[in-house]
Amino acid sequence: MDTRAEFFIGGRWVRPLTSDTIDIVSPHSEQVFATVPLGAAPDVDAAVAAARSAMSGDWGHSDVAERAGALRRLAAEVIKRGDDIAATITEEIGAPVSDVRTVHVDYAEPMLDYFASIATSVDGVDYRSRDSERSLVRRIPLGVAAAIVPWNGPLLSPLLKLAPALAAGCSMVLKPAPETSLTGYLLADAVAAAELPPGVVNIVSGDRETGECLVTHPDVDKVSFTGSTAAGRRIGELCGSRMRPVTLELGGKSAAIVLDDAEVESTAQSLLPNMFSNVGQVCVADSRVLVPRRRYDEYVAAIASVARSIRLGDPHDPATAMGPLVAERQLDRVQDYVRSGVAEGARVVTGGHRPCSQTTGWYFEPTVFADVSQSMRIAREEIFGPVVAVLPYDSEDGAVRIANATDYGLAGSIWTKDIEHGIALSRRIQSGVVAINSFGGRLVAPFGGTKASGTSSATSARARSASFRPRRRRAS
Repeated sequence: MDTRAEFFIGGRWVRPLTSDTIDIVSPHSEQVFATVPLGAAPDVDAAVAAARSAMSGDWGHSDVAERAGALRRLAAEVIKRGDDIAATITEEIGAPVSDVRTVHVDYAEPMLDYFASIATSVDGVDYRSRDSERSLVRRIPLGVAAAIVPWNGPLLSPLLKLAPALAAGCSMVLKPAPETSLTGYLLADAVAAAELPPGVVNIVSGDRETGECLVTHPDVDKVSFTGSTAAGRRIGELCGSRMRPVTLELGGKSAAIVLDDAEVESTAQSLLPNMFSNVGQVCVADSRVLVPRRRYDEYVAAIASVARSIRLGDPHDPATAMGPLVAERQLDRVQDYVRSGVAEGARVVTGGHRPCSQTTGWYFEPTVFADVSQSMRIAREEIFGPVVAVLPYDSEDGAVRIANATDYGLAGSIWTKDIEHGIALSRRIQSGVVAINSFGGRLVAPFGGTKASGTSSATSARARSASFRPRRRRAS
């Protein structure tokens, strides 16, 4: 049992002001393996006050060299703790040891270094003139940022909020998800070792009520939230009533559009991470695969074969490729959607059940549906599990209509040998990110969605990005 009894506030470990705790449960064993304190309003007050103090002190007047140096020191300390962080993430969310370090940890260093390198772009003075009028535009830190992050990216989600905030010269109060609070403690250890000024980063574990205390705190200047669309709407309402800037990165129901020139077997294999990464618990997952009707049966068979090839099991086993879902409620949610799909007339090609091989744990087989219509729940709603629907289209115009026929607009992908055609087609997809022959979301591109996938108060014009990877032909 790993028991934590303090919060990281003002550069030191401090006792909570209540005695309530959070139990962290292993999704593999279904047993409690750690306990952390549950933050309440007084703890949030202390964390925000520390962040405000940092903004009033040297950090609020720091230069870009100081900020870049802080980010690079933090990157080094995170990587030093890489093995411990990876092992903790395996315990918390069931990520397999075979890839948890690569997927969840090692990306932290280049990401922090990237934001350190662009720190200069958010500082300085811009002189503008027209005719006899001259203006001076100065960028200054916004102030205290509040960040609420989900459990599916225990390290990278916090860092993707922390890094740009620090690059801009802001301080932050971070609330990790209850399920992954231990990773938050290891991040706090790295912050302390990196010798960031006291109060620049404060981490308080808690639940939904803790998050609401943080979002509504009068001394918070900006809120950034990643999570469900339902929670995002609530946070948006709270911030809107307070005229508080807010960034919301919410759910998705992304479509992979496979064009007629793509090769069946290699495309199905390449789609594997898009469909089933992190047990499908990824906001940018391609949970709908749109394929030409004339090749529909081929693609259904190939995608089902890929799903069957995934080794499901104990995440501590190096041979395991897919572990359990994060919580029992998540398993219940996935099972409900599978039952719904069958009831509405879709056909389960493979999967659809809890595996007999696992006597404990919230496991569910990689599942592929065929004969899916756009009106079905499994084609319209975010499942957040290892469930993929394969839908046919008759023309590219039809594929675009199906891809856009959703309340969401976060990500997607296009699969083709003709990169330029893929990029042109991506302009018609109502998503923040569209990958070409790849997985949605790249560090050097803006990230965010439209419609029910979220909003950013930082821009008045929507940024849309298309990342691409050339398809290599197999040697004959």
